[in-house]
Amino acid sequence: MAKTSEPVLGLAVMQVLSTQPKGEATVRTLIKNVPDYVNFTAEDQQQSGPRPNEQMWEQRVRNLKSHDTTPGNVIGEGFVEHVGRGRYRLAAAGWSHLRHKRLVQE
Repeated sequence: MAKTSEPVLGLAVMQVLSTQPKGEATVRTLIKNVPDYVNFTAEDQQQSGPRPNEQMWEQRVRNLKSHDTTPGNVIGEGFVEHVGRGRYRLAAAGWSHLRHKRLVQE
């Protein structure tokens, strides 16, 4: 089974940010809450090689900024802003994207 796609993981990050004051959160908050929005695959839940106390999906959340050129990355797409070490904020485009997704689902 393949890992969860970058856009799906990014959407979960955006959904968590949308529940936080000012749309801003730490990586720790993201990691705590992202599982409420994603059904992780077995590959996602494998232990990370470089970070043995984390699952692979957690490593991917921690790497949002360093992988911002990966297609589907929410920072690269302009939906999320990196606002400091380990802190992210939902950008105006991210708020708009989430509102559009909600309208489409209704």
